[in-house]
This record gives sequence, C-alpha cells and structure tokens, in this order.
Amino acid sequence: MSSAFSTLHESLQQVLAQRLYWTELREVQERAYTATAAGKDVLIIAPTAGGKSEAALIPVMDDILKHGRMGVVCLYISPLKALINDQEDRFREFCVPTSLTVMKWHGDVPKGDRGWKEGEPPHFLMITPESLEVLLQEKELSRDLRNVRTVIIDELHAFVESERGVQLKVLLDQLDRITKHPVQRVGLSATTGNPEEVLRWMSDDRHGSELVAIPAPPRDKQFRFIVEEDEEKRIDALVEIVKRRKALVFVNSRSIAERLMRSASGRIRNLHIHHSSLSLATRKESEDAFTSPDGACIICTSTLELGIDIGDLDVVVQVGPPNSVSSFLQRLGRSGRRDKAAYVAWILKDPTEFLCSVAIIECAMKKEVEPLTPLKKPYNVFVQQLCLYLFRNARASRRQLVTSVLSHSAFADIKPEVPDRIVTYLIDQGFLTPDGEMVMLGETAEKEFGRSNWKDLYSTISGGGEYRAVTTDGEVVGKLDARFVNSQKDGELSLGGLGWSIVKCDEDHNLVVVVPSGSATSGIFWTGGESGYSPLICRQVQAIRARGESLLPLADADKEILCTAISRIPEGLRETGLFIHEDKSERGVSVTLYSSNGIQFNRLLTLLLQKQLGSKALVRYNDFVIRILRAGKEGAGERVATAVREVQGMDPEEIRPLLPLPPSEGWKFARAIPESLFREMVFSDHYRVEEFMVSLGDMTVGILPGLPLRPPREL
Repeated sequence: MSSAFSTLHESLQQVLAQRLYWTELREVQERAYTATAAGKDVLIIAPTAGGKSEAALIPVMDDILKHGRMGVVCLYISPLKALINDQEDRFREFCVPTSLTVMKWHGDVPKGDRGWKEGEPPHFLMITPESLEVLLQEKELSRDLRNVRTVIIDELHAFVESERGVQLKVLLDQLDRITKHPVQRVGLSATTGNPEEVLRWMSDDRHGSELVAIPAPPRDKQFRFIVEEDEEKRIDALVEIVKRRKALVFVNSRSIAERLMRSASGRIRNLHIHHSSLSLATRKESEDAFTSPDGACIICTSTLELGIDIGDLDVVVQVGPPNSVSSFLQRLGRSGRRDKAAYVAWILKDPTEFLCSVAIIECAMKKEVEPLTPLKKPYNVFVQQLCLYLFRNARASRRQLVTSVLSHSAFADIKPEVPDRIVTYLIDQGFLTPDGEMVMLGETAEKEFGRSNWKDLYSTISGGGEYRAVTTDGEVVGKLDARFVNSQKDGELSLGGLGWSIVKCDEDHNLVVVVPSGSATSGIFWTGGESGYSPLICRQVQAIRARGESLLPLADADKEILCTAISRIPEGLRETGLFIHEDKSERGVSVTLYSSNGIQFNRLLTLLLQKQLGSKALVRYNDFVIRILRAGKEGAGERVATAVREVQGMDPEEIRPLLPLPPSEGWKFARAIPESLFREMVFSDHYRVEEFMVSLGDMTVGILPGLPLRPPREL
C-alpha cells in the first residue's frame, strides 16, 4: 500500500477502492499528492490515460474532506467546453459519494443553470477562462470565490503560446487578490520540450513549485504505413483498416475532415465526424458513438487530441503526418490501453509524407518534443483588460487604470511608456472618453465591443470570420468560414457529413440559413485550416537525409519508400545548416535553398531574401526549401549565399520595416492599438524575429557541391 493512500480521508479511500478498485496510488498520484499537500504549485506531465486528472483531484478532495472546507474551494479551468462536459462525470464519480458538490459553467450551459443559490456554492466549479471572466463581473456570485484554495488547469500546454494564456494569467492574479493569498496552481499537460519554463510561466515564482513528470512506460507499438498516390485507393485502405474496429481517424484540418467524410460515407459503418466548427449536438453524437459494442469510426481534427475520454480504441489512423511531435504523442496515447499494443496506421500520399512520418516517430523515440514559447508583447490582451477594468468600475483616473492593469504579472515585460501611449490612442480614437481627470468607456468602444452587455470583452478569440449555419427551425448546424460563405451564398455544401443548401445569408448577424439537400458534393474550407510541420520535425528530416537511413526497424518495402524520398534531396546535406543548390536548365537558372526549419522560419527568411535579391527575383518557400528563380545567370548560387549572409548580419531593428503587416482582423482588439505598437507586437509574437535571428545566426551556409562549409561569423 502506498504511503499516501493510507493517509487519505476514509471516505476518499472508500471511493477509490469501490469505484476504481484501487488500494494504492500510482507514481504520478503519489508524487503529485506529496507536492500538492505541501502547498506548492505543481505541473503534472504524464501520457494520455496516465492518471493526471486523479493526481490533481485526490489531494484537493482529501484537503476539503479533512478540514471541512466550504464554498468554492477548487476551480477547474479547461480550454474546451467539451472537455469540461467530459470531465464532469469523472469529478462527480469521485465527489458525489463523499457529499462534495460539482458544477460546470460555460457558454453551452443554459443561462438558468449558471450559478447557485445564496449560501450553496459548489466545492468544485468547472469553467473556461472566458466564463470565469463573466463570473468575475457577477458581484454576488464572485464573492463565493473568496475561499478558493486551488486552481486545476487542464491541458495547460493549450494556453501557453496564445492570448488565452495571457488572459488566464490575469485571471489567476485576480483570484489571488480575491482570496487575499496565493491560490495554489496545479497544471495538467502533455509532454512539452521545456517543462521547467512552462512551470515558471504558470507559477510566477510566487512560492514553491514542483514538476511531476512521469514518462510514458515502455509498451509495444505497431505502426503500419500505406503510401498511395491515388486518393480512391487511400480511401479503400482506410475502409479496410477501420472495418469492425473502434477507430479515430486524425486529419490536419476541418476541410480535409469534411472531404474525407464525403468520400467514406456509406462505406464505413457507424461513421462520424468531429471538429471545432460542428454543433455541440453533432460533436456529442460522435463522442457517444464509442459506446456502441459494434465498433465506430470518428474522423476528427485535433479536437479529440485533448483529454476527452472516448474509451479504448482498436486503432488510430493518421491521414497525412501530424504537424507536431506533441500531437503525435497525444494521438498515439489514444491507442494501446489495457495492456494492448498501441496501433497507429499511417495513410500517406507520397514518399515525402512517409519521410516526415518517420522523422516524427524518431523524435518521439528520442523524447524530443516542441518547446512552448509564451507571448512577449501581449498588447491586444492589455487593451482588453483596460476595457474590462472600466466596464467593472465605470470610471478611473488614467494612473489608476494603467497601474491596476499593469500590476498583473502577464504584463510585467511591457515597457513603462507603452501603457500611456495606448491610453492616449484609445482617447483619440473614441474608445475612451475623458471626464475631468477620469476616463470611461467611449462611443467607439460601445460600438465595437458593447453588443449583448459587452460580451465581446470577455474573450480574446476573434470570431468575426465565421457565420453560424442554422436550419429554418433554428437548430445550429455549425460554423462556416466567412470567405467560404461569400463565395457560396446560393450554393450547396457538406457539413458534418450531411448535404445542405444555403437559402439565406444575413451578413449583419453573421448568420446563414440552410436546408437539407440530397447529396452536396461541393468542397468546404476554413481560413487557416492547415499549418506546416514544426521546426523539430523538419530538422529531423534533414538529419535522416544526412545519415541516409532511419533509426527505425522498417520493413524492406518501407525502406525502399524512404530511399525514394531521400533520393529526391541532394547529397552533401549535414544534419544542421543551410545548403544551396544551383540548377541550370534550358528554362534558365534556379536556386534551391535547403532550409529544414519549418514554414514560419522560411516565410520570414523568404521575405528578407526578396528584399536583398531585388524585385526581379522570384522567391517561394515551403517547410523545407526556399526556391529562387531569376536570381541571375552566372553565380546565382553564390549570390543567394551572399544574400543569406547579409540577412544573418542584420540587426532586428533593420528587419522591422521590411516585414508586411498581416491583416489586423486576426487580433480582436487590434483596432484599439496604435499602428506602431501593433507592428511591434506582430514583430515580436507573430514573426518571432528575435528567435529567428538567434537561430539563423548560428547556422552554417554552404553551396552544393564543392563550397566548404564555414560558420557564418567566419565568412
């Protein structure tokens, strides 16, 4: 019997023994209990189905039961409403037998069910950051947060690199102020490449913190690779793999999911689809499908990567390689429970996709995962919090407004002069209105954010690019991309595996009315659906090319496919560095810069090379290469190499004016930010120029074949 189990409150021991048949805790729960009971902030990292939720819940329950604590004692914060719905049953299974109460609060919960009677708050409140922002505006209910002692943040990695993460950190600070003591923070996460940094980001070094990282135990894994250029044959292979099995079929975008659903419908029994633009009812129907004893298949995006419990699987199918090692590990963890071997079938369209898939598995084998990088200049969220402060307090002096918002740790790195520049701009543009020495929300703010009692202020997520699709009966079908709607106003579409015809478009309310159609075959798309491979994957591809083989024990047929992929890349590449290949043909001279650094790095390098090479050169890029046409007839390769070295020697401030500003619609509060500061924010957190320059500066540059490689600082 574990030492921690024997010390648990008797009621909790009984629940664990009777419901889970436990007589001791697993290692992750034992270590998490010790750290949490000591009052530390804790980051718990364990594989899917590794017991993270129980590891966070057990010490909190034990503390409540032993000390008879009342009120909202624990907040469970999740990035997904669906994850809250799923975890609610798990929490209740533990809590109800011990007379502890649980409540959920998010946008899909009926308004009448959001809240509690005076004096009857739940012990556990399950909520999203946006709904917590709403709750803090409720003066009566928010008082019941004074007794909060612990916040459990599920899927913490989903927050770190986003504006929602900045908002989350502000909310955590506000809880500390409401309770008048540092509320304990317990994060649950999948594997990350920099767990210690993520823990510091979550904890802010307010008091002791501890990392509880439990590696995935060794287990059998079975990989099957199908490489087929013909799409119909890939569908045939998918049908054969999932036949009479419980299967998750992962794809990399909503558009691909819908296309695959159309192609596979009628050929796979109990087939469902799951992605973020489908209605709650459709997603719930998909999640419930796995309760069928006859097998089920769900085509899904990353929405089913996170901790929603869909039970035991027979197979995970990956259609095309995932974009990150982290995603692969999440998806792999869905298979192979109950002592069964994890089974992942890869359906790929060409040898290049096979090479990328092998690179992903090699990274996972070496326990290399992408690091997470928090935002450095979150001006967008700073503006949101300025407006929220005035919404809560009606008016404030400029000094009081800035001091209050700037006191949050999420804004600690903002330079002292920036807040005053933002407030001055807000006044000039009418977002704020002066009232003597005070300021208050102005007409422009009310016009932009004041709809439905200022609900737009609660979220950093920009929702202007989507239309709700509803039936004539008012049933929500899902969400459609605005660009798609504008191109198909009177057309047909397939959404959620069903055909629909658009009969009315209401642009004022971002609404389209749809009716069922017989068999819509038109494609559907969402802006920003697909992204490139992570730099970690791309660099592993280059490492495989450099050594000429994989570290994996591949079958002979798979080795041949890998050799085909490798043969398409010139010899001479080392495991790191940039390599230039000049190709002369009847059509002229072209230059290929082999840069296995991912699409974001290569996009930025392409923009800068275009400036260096001039308007006559034509520069294009993908995850692995940058191609230059019209770089000159003689010495084109050397000219490109010189341009790369010139970029390596540039100062970040030289780069700033050379980069185009992306559309401001991607940032919800960008209209309320001065252009100079918007550019600074984009420069830092969209282009990530500082990280780019550090990476580029350390890279060798060489021409294939013949030119010796030298470090850039020696050139």
